[in-house]
Amino acid sequence: MMIAPELAQEIVERAMQVLPLNVNVMDARGIIIASGTPERIGDLHAGAQMVLARGAAVEIDHAATSSLPGARAGINLPLYGRGEICGVVGITGTPDEVRQFGQLLRITAEMIIEQALLTGELQRERRYREEFVFQLLKRTGVSQESMAAWAARLGIDLSQPHTVTVLHVGADDTEPDRQLLDLQRAQGELLNRWEDLPTAVLSPCELAILEPFERSEHPAECARQALLRLSELNALVEQRLELDYMLTSGVALPGIAGASASYQSAATTFAIARQRGVKRPYASFYEHTLPVLLVDLDLGWKKEQFLAPFARLTGDDPKSVVLIRTLRAWFANNRHPTLTAKALHIHRNTLDYRLQKIGEMTGMNLDAIDDTLLLYIGMHLSAP
Repeated sequence: MMIAPELAQEIVERAMQVLPLNVNVMDARGIIIASGTPERIGDLHAGAQMVLARGAAVEIDHAATSSLPGARAGINLPLYGRGEICGVVGITGTPDEVRQFGQLLRITAEMIIEQALLTGELQRERRYREEFVFQLLKRTGVSQESMAAWAARLGIDLSQPHTVTVLHVGADDTEPDRQLLDLQRAQGELLNRWEDLPTAVLSPCELAILEPFERSEHPAECARQALLRLSELNALVEQRLELDYMLTSGVALPGIAGASASYQSAATTFAIARQRGVKRPYASFYEHTLPVLLVDLDLGWKKEQFLAPFARLTGDDPKSVVLIRTLRAWFANNRHPTLTAKALHIHRNTLDYRLQKIGEMTGMNLDAIDDTLLLYIGMHLSAP
């Protein structure tokens, strides 16, 4: 292994904060890569080369410097990383005066190197995990077999249901750099809390999180679990985000294709939540199952039949806009008249009048479940 110059300079600076002596760090070739005497960087260090050849510490006194061009008196010790010599650390000075600091300096330097190795491994593991999530959700051509092997390497069992949660930041006109910075801050916060959490930045405005999900046979329980986890994630990221944001989780499904479908349903849930005016910064597929399932549903000629009643409300007439807004609010409040009137800031009698007009224009009986369902589906199949 090789010591990076930046790491070597960190060793020098930290050592010289407590030692009133010059410190040098040499690489595995014996070249000075960091020093308290910057002009020596890049020079070949004779003492370090002797250390590398012998695998042991070398002391150079003033008498020995005459036979070693460019050398200075001091002590040079081998540095080990993962059991291998990766460089040399040296202290300038008379050996009798600096010998007492030698082992302390070596131990300190090797601790810094070990910490850097661990940090590097963690970063590589995180990049490996992020690339897996990106390939899993974006499907850029990696084979099913390779993805399965990749998942096994990471300890991710895709035979069990997983859900994808997407963090969306910023608006359509927000600068991508600002969005990406927000995402990176949120991702860092998540990984500080759960270091093995599979996450990936999919675009400047989207961060995906892949997690196992204990799916229940009861939709209400699925919704409860999803909202509980969303609330936990939201509590962690909200303090790190400067832009407007929303967390949405998708359907829980097993398999490689299931993860991709979960991501798509999370993205659709985001669009539905915005359309419905959801106030809190998170939403689950299990709260908006029907409208999410209806989006982009290819119904052929049947789609036209679903759209027909609702289409009779559309038009440039301002009254049509009011009636559509009223119908959306009525459905959003589960057809509860008092809540709907309150949401629209209108009198209950005004709501009754508008609902009567909607029934007349669409030809639908709003007291009949079949007619109401046709209007509801037609509304969601129509452009927002």
